[in-house]
Amino acid sequence: MGYVAVKGGTKAIQASVRMYKDKQHAKGFEIEVAHIKANMNQLINQIMSEASLYDRDLAALSILQAEGNMEEAVFLLRAHRSTLPRLYYSTVTNTRDMFVERRVSASFKDIPGGQILGASPDFTHRLLDDDQSFTGMHDEAVEASYTYSLDALPKVIDYLEQEGLFTKKPEDDNEPDDITKQTIEFPSSRSERLQSLTRGQTGAVTSLGYAEIRGYGYSSHPNIGEVRVGQQPMHIDPYDTGDAYYIGDIELTEVEAFMPADEDEMDDTGSTEKTFKIGYGLTFGQNETKAIAMSVLDYSLEHPVGNAATSDDEFVLLHIDSVESTGFISHLKLPHYVTFQSVLDRVRQTKGGDGQ
Repeated sequence: MGYVAVKGGTKAIQASVRMYKDKQHAKGFEIEVAHIKANMNQLINQIMSEASLYDRDLAALSILQAEGNMEEAVFLLRAHRSTLPRLYYSTVTNTRDMFVERRVSASFKDIPGGQILGASPDFTHRLLDDDQSFTGMHDEAVEASYTYSLDALPKVIDYLEQEGLFTKKPEDDNEPDDITKQTIEFPSSRSERLQSLTRGQTGAVTSLGYAEIRGYGYSSHPNIGEVRVGQQPMHIDPYDTGDAYYIGDIELTEVEAFMPADEDEMDDTGSTEKTFKIGYGLTFGQNETKAIAMSVLDYSLEHPVGNAATSDDEFVLLHIDSVESTGFISHLKLPHYVTFQSVLDRVRQTKGGDGQ
C-alpha cells in the first residue's frame, strides 16, 4: 500500500489536540481514576484481559484517558505494557487452588461444594434502576456443602473422569509459545490460540462463539460443566531453586465446557465408545460470557471442521484482536492520496477518458 508524507498542517493538528483535551473538561465535572475503579469493575476486567496486563489502576486510567472507548483503552494499556521490563515468570498455577467466589454448573445440579452464586447480574432484571441506594444486600449467595474449603474445591469435570466419560490428555511440559514476544504463526499451537482468545476483543470472541454454535462450525450446543470466578494465587521462583514465593492473587474466570465427541474412541478391550471432550476458557477478572465463548472457539479450533470459518485459526485469531482490527479500520482516515489517485486514473480510463 502506498502512502505520501503529509506536509504542513502542524498548527491545525496542535489545535485539534487542544480541542480534544478541552472537551474533557468543558462541563466542569472532573471524573477521577478512583471513581472508575470503584464503579466500572466489569469494564476494567475486559480491558485488562484484552491488554494482557493485570493492573486495575492502570486500566482505570486508560478508560479515563480514552473517554470510555474500550478499543482505545486497550491500545493505551498494551502500549504501556510494551515498555515494562519482564522481570520474572510465574510458576505453573493450578486453578484447583483458586479461592472460589462464584461457581456454577449448568450440567449438574448437585456438585461437591455446591453451587455458589456469588456476585452476578444474572439474577437481576434488565431494567434501568432510578433508585441506586442499595442497603442491606450483603447476604452470602451460597448454597454449598462446607465439607469442602473454598480454596480447594474439586472440579466438576472430575465427575466425568471418574465414570470414564472423559480422558485427560497427557501433560505437555514444553514451554508455551508467547505471542507477546514472537509473532503468531499459522497453523498455530494451542498455547498461541489460548493466548489470542483471552486477549481477543470481548464482543468479537462472543460473536464468533455464537456463530460457531449456530452452525458455522462444529455447531454443537455446549454444556457448561463449570464456571468459576475467584482469586488465584500466583508464585515466582526467581532463582529456579524449586522454592517459589507467593506474590499475590489475581481474579480469574475459568470455564470448562463439555462437548460430545464427534468420533468414537477405542477402549482397552478394543470396543468403541462415546466420550466427551472439553473446550477451555480463562480470562482476567469476572468476564463469564467471554470465557464461555472462548471455550467454544477453543474446541472449534482444536477440532476443526472443513470449510468452517470458526475452525480457521488465522481467520479467528487475527480478526478478534482489538488493536489489530481497530487499528487497521481507523487508519483508513489517514491520507491515501496517492493510492486513490491511481485508482481514480484507472476508473477514468475505463470511461474512455485520457486519465487527466
